[in-house]
Amino acid sequence: MTLSVPAHTQPSGLPESKMDRGTAQLAVEGSAVPGGTVMVALDFEPVEGWHGYWSNPGDAGQGIRLDWQLPQGWSAGEPQFPVPHTLLISGLMNHVFEGEHAVLVPIDVPEDAVAGRSYPIAVRGEWLTCSDTLCVPQWGTLRGEVRVSEQPQTSDPRFAGWRASIPPELDSPATFELTEKALRLAIPIPASMSLDTPHVFIENTGLVAYAEPQVFRRNGDLLTVDIPRKGDANPEEMTGILALGGDNGVRFEAERGDVPTGGTLIAGAEAPAGTPPIWTLLLGALAGGLILNIMPCVFPILSLKAISLARAGESEAQARREGIAYTAGVVLACVALGAVMLALRAAGEQVGWAFQLQNPAVVVVLLFLAVAITANFAGLFELPSISITRSGEPASAFATGLLAAFAATPCTGPFMAAALGAALLLPPAPALLLFAALGLGLALPFLLIGFIPRLRAMLPRPGAWMERFRRIMAIPMGLTALALVWLVARLGGQGFALMAMVVIIGLVLAFAVTGRLQRAGKMAWPAFALVLAPFALFGAFALPSAYAERATEAAQSILDPRPFSEAALADARASGQPVFLWFTADWCVTCKVNESVAIERETTKAAFEEAGVIAMVGDWTRPDPEITTFLNAQGAAGVPLYLWYEPGEAPEQLPQVLTPQMLEDRARR
Repeated sequence: MTLSVPAHTQPSGLPESKMDRGTAQLAVEGSAVPGGTVMVALDFEPVEGWHGYWSNPGDAGQGIRLDWQLPQGWSAGEPQFPVPHTLLISGLMNHVFEGEHAVLVPIDVPEDAVAGRSYPIAVRGEWLTCSDTLCVPQWGTLRGEVRVSEQPQTSDPRFAGWRASIPPELDSPATFELTEKALRLAIPIPASMSLDTPHVFIENTGLVAYAEPQVFRRNGDLLTVDIPRKGDANPEEMTGILALGGDNGVRFEAERGDVPTGGTLIAGAEAPAGTPPIWTLLLGALAGGLILNIMPCVFPILSLKAISLARAGESEAQARREGIAYTAGVVLACVALGAVMLALRAAGEQVGWAFQLQNPAVVVVLLFLAVAITANFAGLFELPSISITRSGEPASAFATGLLAAFAATPCTGPFMAAALGAALLLPPAPALLLFAALGLGLALPFLLIGFIPRLRAMLPRPGAWMERFRRIMAIPMGLTALALVWLVARLGGQGFALMAMVVIIGLVLAFAVTGRLQRAGKMAWPAFALVLAPFALFGAFALPSAYAERATEAAQSILDPRPFSEAALADARASGQPVFLWFTADWCVTCKVNESVAIERETTKAAFEEAGVIAMVGDWTRPDPEITTFLNAQGAAGVPLYLWYEPGEAPEQLPQVLTPQMLEDRARR
């Protein structure tokens, strides 16, 4: 008997086999018939804590190499693998098998095989077995015997389980397309099929970045997948395994073809290839916090800080205490808001940064707080020992820090978007560290003044001017309260805002009575509670009943934009025209400034009409899971977000601060 491949020659000095990190055996399912096929298995069992590799091992490792030694006329088919698992070590993604696993290989038996005879088969195998810190090559020649008979028989019961672990192949081919940055796949999967934690293992090498996030969307009975590219491979066909969760999956073959855009995001989040290192994200969050000190949405809070900073020159020890207390308040508020957002997302809620301003109850509370601060600044009454503006105690600075962070963070600064977008993808500990860095950036100017005497010396000396300045600062705080009234109407309707105004009248009346009693040297706060009680009771019943779930339409625009949806965006892009998509919210002052400066302009409208640009807007004033999902997919944690789509190209993310000519230049280039 002759073999189709001569025996592998072993290099001098090496043993015939080396399997010190596990075992490997060749098993035969049963007998074969002439002209038929018999299934054999390579049964691997690495020692505990070690793993083997799929045919494409990923960023590191080595797939199994097989050199078959078969009788003349016999042939081995392609190996069939179970669904591999991902293993991320030091940023490298590996495709591995942990524990016992079997690779099945069909063996074709020729017509001239003699029934009643047994044929020896062998395979020389070389594979790699690794732990998390060490890799050891393994090799050996595995031998078996195939009995040929008139009727096929199964003799090894293990094959039933091994066959069940091999993912079935889809009946219909998948399609794929290659863009400059991504491999896009469309896999025919019924919409009713459950997808737990999907992941695509591409068998072709040198094509995708294995460790980058994969983005999955539903398009009816198609599952689309976007995987960042790595390498310059340009295949006409590809194969792979779609893991559905656990050990379940399906095999697919893909050919070049159209891959639809849009769809419902079900897993993953799009992010620029090559997520920045954590230190870069921390610096971005710190810079974003610093920028918040000059953003328009923070201006009312600057009045609180200005008065505190002016008073900080009284005592060096006091200035340091206030600096630390203020910083603690800001950082605690940012971390708390971040923790609540991450917890809600982990529970399945689609929320993003500034989610609190989408809640009418929270906005009403902020409105009452703004009215109280305005009344205090105007001298209508005095707060007790935790006075934000007068006492100079650490509790005052801490309360100011809490308020500053709560009101300031909705305006995502230009350097903050990448950091907060990454926070949605990071584990909880580094994500919360980013929120803390954001708070530190917001508090840093105040903290430096508290600890550097020379900076404090540059501030005006305390005096009567501080009282006048405090009263002047009541004006921006009053304007803030008016803006919150408008936002309450946008969120809950005019009736809801009217009921809130009734409560505000009671609140101001109670503050006025309190201040009069304070100036007379009498006990004041019981009177405050007595006056406010009937108005508070009225609000407790009237506000919920007056709230309208969908009270107002989106704000009008001279661009006549289409309302955003994934389907509407897909239709707009399919038209072959440029698309400008922007996301806004009524509570985002930065958004409104950009709209007045660059979007709501007659010259912008004319440029768009001339170039045939389709305008589309996503209004995130109220919670909208589809918008939240899309923002997350773009690596954005909040608004504003501006995207420009040229026909057939990936979207360009524009800066968060628009200049007057920016959109016109994009339309006319």
